[in-house]
Amino acid sequence: MKIAVLPGDGIGTEIVAEAVKVLNALELPLEMESALVGGAAYEAYGHPLPDATLQLAKQADAVLFGAVGDWKYDKLDRPLRPEQAILGLRKNLGLFANFRPAICYEQLVDASSLKPELISGLDILIIRELTGDIYFGQPRGRRTAVDGHFPGAEEAFDTMRYSRPEIERIAHVAFQAARKRSKRVTSVDKANVLETFQFWKDVVSEVGLQYPDVELDHMYVDNAAMQLVKAPKRFDVVVTGNMFGDILSDEASMLTGSIGMLPSASLNSSNQGLYEPSHGSAPDIAGKGIANPLATILSAAMMLRFSLNQEASAVRIETAVKKVLEQGFRTGDIYSAGTTKVSTIEMGNAVVAAL
Repeated sequence: MKIAVLPGDGIGTEIVAEAVKVLNALELPLEMESALVGGAAYEAYGHPLPDATLQLAKQADAVLFGAVGDWKYDKLDRPLRPEQAILGLRKNLGLFANFRPAICYEQLVDASSLKPELISGLDILIIRELTGDIYFGQPRGRRTAVDGHFPGAEEAFDTMRYSRPEIERIAHVAFQAARKRSKRVTSVDKANVLETFQFWKDVVSEVGLQYPDVELDHMYVDNAAMQLVKAPKRFDVVVTGNMFGDILSDEASMLTGSIGMLPSASLNSSNQGLYEPSHGSAPDIAGKGIANPLATILSAAMMLRFSLNQEASAVRIETAVKKVLEQGFRTGDIYSAGTTKVSTIEMGNAVVAAL
């Protein structure tokens, strides 16, 4: 089983190292090969996604990804910024379905900013479409950018678009996922304002007719953002577009106490996937040994489940994470009085010990 390991920038190298440590402890026949991506690749090769890195990812069964980005690259022209690496991987690998579970572990109920009764037992799956919407529409105002900006320009624009096949395939993914859960799908749109999302709503409704056993409701994105903090357990599977999914999944992550706890999976039609924590590169804490590696470790568990068909090993990792939390180990982002604060490496070691 071939895994492309792309640590990236900032805390990416630290958290991916711990996930690799955990994977090695499983003693599975894994072949892991690392490559540069993001700002690190730009420094070495002048591009955030060099051809060698892209080819490695294409040839792998799965990609374990850290994070990309740093403020020092903000003045680069947009095609050269580190974040373009993740967009390029999604496009070239055909990764259209992003799974972002928001699960509140009982041991971390007090770490959430919401009342315990609102989030105890929370288990939401946000499914975000990844290859359409405004991120891949026709860009972007005047292309006379200087240092990534538009001095003197009078306007800029990005075009929102979706095709029927793009909406149909993500809708099928959502309904099929719901069948394995509580059989409820909430489709989030802005159909009252945007023609694109009236189209989205219509197509999702049509696909829903093929799943009569699954309950479908529709919700405007502003209401969904409010309901996530008012009554989050009303949701089970949430399916939405690229931009709304980006925002709502980060909001949902904070219901659980820390974005450092949330894994994600991005899959194509053959279940080849890219697995990464939901958080970013956090350059302000890079190198300090305080980043939480659990989201990346849990992403590795998702990789074993979805792309490598190693369900038992995925469960082993998830059980080990729960055990570590029960033992009271905490990185700084989830630390509270009465628990034991540990470093990034110590948390990884604790998960290996729990295995």
